[in-house]
Amino acid sequence: MSAALSVRELVVGYGGAPVLRGVSFDVDEGTVVALVGGNGAGKTTLLRTVSGLLTPSAGSVHLDGEDLARVGVEDRVRRGLAQVPEGRGVITELTVEENLRLGGLWRRDPADLRAALAEMYALFEPLERRRTTLGHQLSGGERQMLAIARALVARPRVLLLDEPSLGLAPLVVAQIMRVLRELCDRTGLTVLLAEQNVAGALSVADHGLVLALGEVVASRPAAELAGDEALRHAYLGF
Repeated sequence: MSAALSVRELVVGYGGAPVLRGVSFDVDEGTVVALVGGNGAGKTTLLRTVSGLLTPSAGSVHLDGEDLARVGVEDRVRRGLAQVPEGRGVITELTVEENLRLGGLWRRDPADLRAALAEMYALFEPLERRRTTLGHQLSGGERQMLAIARALVARPRVLLLDEPSLGLAPLVVAQIMRVLRELCDRTGLTVLLAEQNVAGALSVADHGLVLALGEVVASRPAAELAGDEALRHAYLGF
C-alpha cells in the first residue's frame, strides 16, 4: 500500500516557541488515520501545516510523492488535499446548496459538479431536505455535515478533519464517522482525523497516532491503541 500523505521531521513554532518537534508519519491511501492527543498536543498546528496555512521551519510534507514546500493552499486543494477546520466554518448567509457549490468552484464541468452535489445529498440526507436553508438556520450537526460535504465536493484524495465531533450529539457523530468510513472503503479516500473523542476516532480508524507536546509518542494500528490501557491512561484520558 502506498502513502498518500508523508510527513517528515516537521518542526513548527509560534514566536520562537516550538509546537511540533520533528513529527514524522505516513498516511496510506484509502485509510483513516486518527491523530489523537490532549489540548495543546499540536494536532491543529499539524493539520494547518499540512494544508499550507502554516509554514514549517524544518521538515517536509509530500502528497502522492510530491513535495508541497512551494505549493500554495489553493494549489494543494487542486492537487487533491482538502481541510475541514474546527468550528464548522460554513458561510451562514448562504444556503446549503450555495455552500456546496463553493466547494466545486474550480470544477469546469457543470455535469461533474451536479454529480458531486447529488452524491453529497445521498451521503448526508439531512442536507437534501435543507438545500434551500440558510447556514445560520442549521443545527450544529447539519453545519458539520455541510462543512465536510463542501470539502468533499472538490473530490479530494486526502481529507484533513479537525475535531469534527466537537459539541455534537453522539448520534450525529456516529453518522459522520460512518460516512467517512464508507467513503474510504468505497472510493479510496484518505482521511487524517484529529480528534479529542479518542474512542470514537479509533473505532473507525485503521491506524492511530498519539501526539503529546508536539511529538508522536505512539504509532500503531487503531485497535492496538484502543486496547493499550497504560498508554490510554498516560496520554488519552480514558
